[in-house]
Amino acid sequence: MVVPARLASTRLPRKPLADIGGVPMVVRVARQAARSGASRVVVAADSTEIVQTCRVYGIECMLTSTEHTTGTDRIAETVKHLAVAPETIVVNVQADEPLMPSDVVDRVARLLNERDDCEIATAAHPIDDAAEFFSPDVVKVVVNNRDRAITFSRAPIPWSRDAFAAGRTALPPGLGALRHVGLYAYRAAFLFRYPNLPKPAIEEHEKLEQLRAIAHGVGIAVLRLTEPLPPGVDTPADLQRMRENFAS
Repeated sequence: MVVPARLASTRLPRKPLADIGGVPMVVRVARQAARSGASRVVVAADSTEIVQTCRVYGIECMLTSTEHTTGTDRIAETVKHLAVAPETIVVNVQADEPLMPSDVVDRVARLLNERDDCEIATAAHPIDDAAEFFSPDVVKVVVNNRDRAITFSRAPIPWSRDAFAAGRTALPPGLGALRHVGLYAYRAAFLFRYPNLPKPAIEEHEKLEQLRAIAHGVGIAVLRLTEPLPPGVDTPADLQRMRENFAS
């Protein structure tokens, strides 16, 4: 398992090292990730400060390039240095998700192991709130009848032509909108190829790295969750709520 940690966060600077109940957030994430039963947890950092902090807490950490634009690129560099076997399943847990349920991490990894037609697995849950559906900050995924991703978008998809043309603001019954969860499992062989795959225009516009895989015909299996996962940390307000959670 790899936890990509970027110190130069734009919305919340130095986010991985933010103190949560006396422990840096990235350390809490790595500890929680280890509860999934992963054989190894490695933090992939862009800063020697993160590396040094992880070592203080006994967390394995690797320094990676500061030039990576996506977490997947950072993970790809890490697995290359670790020289893992091509068939190894590598899970990506974001460094701002200290409450990510370990059982969900395990289920996503197991799903990929079961799906020979896919090189990536991820997760999603139903969207019931219209504001969430129309928000560009919420990534949506559309799947086929085998729960393989067709596409991802920040736009409100699937679009109900008749319902929304009539000025409806609530989500129509049966729309089946799914919110994508930023948790991934990859086959290492895919990560070896990923940095050399040309970026499609849609990735540049949507700012969604998984669209590179879709554009190149890579299968992504989607685990359907029935409930939303605990929120991560993107803003100062999120950080405050997380601190209150660990203080209670």
